[in-house]
Amino acid sequence: MNERRKFLKAFLFLLPALVILIIFRFLPIVLSFFISFFNWGIAGKGSFVGLGNYIEIFKDEKFYQSLLNTLWYVLTVLPGTIIISMFIAVLLNQKIKFKGFFRTTYFLPEVTSIIAISFVWKWIYHPKIGIANYILTSLGMSPLKWLEESRGIFEMIFQRDLPKLLEGPSLALFSLSIMTIWKSIGYNVIIFLAGLQNIPEHYYESAKIDGANVWQTFRHITLPLLSPTTFYVFIMTTITSFQVFAPVWMMTGPPAGGPLGTTNVIVYYLYDMAFNYGKYGYGTSIAFILFLIILFLTIVQKKYGEKNVFYE
Repeated sequence: MNERRKFLKAFLFLLPALVILIIFRFLPIVLSFFISFFNWGIAGKGSFVGLGNYIEIFKDEKFYQSLLNTLWYVLTVLPGTIIISMFIAVLLNQKIKFKGFFRTTYFLPEVTSIIAISFVWKWIYHPKIGIANYILTSLGMSPLKWLEESRGIFEMIFQRDLPKLLEGPSLALFSLSIMTIWKSIGYNVIIFLAGLQNIPEHYYESAKIDGANVWQTFRHITLPLLSPTTFYVFIMTTITSFQVFAPVWMMTGPPAGGPLGTTNVIVYYLYDMAFNYGKYGYGTSIAFILFLIILFLTIVQKKYGEKNVFYE
């Protein structure tokens, strides 16, 4: 009887949070899945189309373009975020002066509104008064149309026409990736610092006695023991990168995701279909396809990536 009373008391404490989760999380997901099987528009429920929305998506060239743009964005943000964040975390883990100040400085972008950051970076990338072009011209280089250039960065580097899949992300999309890397560094640096501080000091002392240099210590001690943290950052960065929306909307849209649609990522495309064209059923179908893509990639990462994770 006492156990039942404890359970009831705990349930009553959890009930408000549970109700909020059901109303604002689980119920919208169920309703969205229901809507995806209908030709749902601004006027409300339309005719039942079954898998018609999903079939139409796989015939939609703009969907494939948005998927390709998203993949380029992820492939740009993922390595950049991990490498830079880990490098800064290793530096901040050393015995340096003003360590707290530097940690706070790097974390500030994380707690700053993405809307405010987008406005600032849009000014940085301005073709005439932006600081990015000011730096380029100071170095004797030609200014760039950062958020207006639809050509792929590899096409621009090699100065030749390349197949669509080899052009790389457009300069506009690459510019958004740089901003995202800058914003996400703060959070990931804190995560990496936590992982670094969990590595026992005696490993480094043993390596120093054996005559290992800085690179050998980092490669054979820091990287393996930091692999659980790196694996976590890898998965979370992949998921959040696939869901990018605000920077695209604030800096390169509307309409339709920047120059020639080269920044039209999946989430922006589903927003465009649902709220600009009133195709709610079609938009929710895209959302569930995105969910399946992220789920599949997460399972693959966990199955194959975890083999390289070293738990002490």
